[in-house]
Amino acid sequence: MTQRKSRVEHALREALQSAITNDVKDPRVRSATLVTVSKVELNVDLSVANVFVSVVGDDATADGVVAALAKAAGFLRGPIGRELALQRAPELRFMHDSTVDVSEKLAAIVREDEERAKAVGRKAGEALPPEPAAEQGDEK
Repeated sequence: MTQRKSRVEHALREALQSAITNDVKDPRVRSATLVTVSKVELNVDLSVANVFVSVVGDDATADGVVAALAKAAGFLRGPIGRELALQRAPELRFMHDSTVDVSEKLAAIVREDEERAKAVGRKAGEALPPEPAAEQGDEK
């Protein structure tokens, strides 16, 4: 990845976060508790930006936010291009970033395992004691 590409991705992520928070008035975006631009990936010629958005809320809310942002992409493209002084602003494609959901599920699994461990009387993260091997008959 070129240094310019990574610099533009970072600047685009910050500018989009600000624009989504301040400029997008769609009620579907406002209904979400928290909308965060987690990652921006540009293609080689910087003409298309895949924008990954994490949304705190249920799946229906997340789908509504992504749909609203896709509809507002044209509205956001011009000001973002001018703010970043890009000759040609990239096409914005919004996608739901599910990494936050996955990490929440993993944290829940770990908490559940810790509770089970306490209930059995062992420390969290400690392996189960090995089962005794079945005794075999005397061999001579």
